[in-house]
Amino acid sequence: MRDIEVTVGDPRHPEATALLKQSHALMERLFPPEDNFFLDIDALAGPDIVFFIAQDAGRVVGTGALAVKAGYGEVKSMFTDEAARGCGVAGKVLAAIEAEARARGLGWLRLETGNLLEAAHRVYRAAGFKERGPFGAYPDAASSLFMEKRLS
Repeated sequence: MRDIEVTVGDPRHPEATALLKQSHALMERLFPPEDNFFLDIDALAGPDIVFFIAQDAGRVVGTGALAVKAGYGEVKSMFTDEAARGCGVAGKVLAAIEAEARARGLGWLRLETGNLLEAAHRVYRAAGFKERGPFGAYPDAASSLFMEKRLS
């Protein structure tokens, strides 16, 4: 197991931006444009977002974000560098997001992910997320999987 450190970071950090661009490219390859709901890098730097980076020996190997909504938090922009997959990076980033949501008194964590992203589904289920229907402004897209976890 690597010594992964997760901290609040800036999505405009060059290594974080590179990972986010890889994530966006993957989503664009896998899903139709109308079913891509990722936030762009400027949106991830917004005031209602807490952006996290995971680092291994000072190198950014993972990202994730908490979008603060009314009464719940939304998990966004979870992505792990290919070379670091299987090392617990996503679980650590998700734990940091959950800790931040709890600290803010949010009652739920919710997320939308692609139906083909089975490794992500395993991470979310292992963290206690359960499937649910669409929430917020999301349409009931055929390529989406919606999940949530009660925090309070």
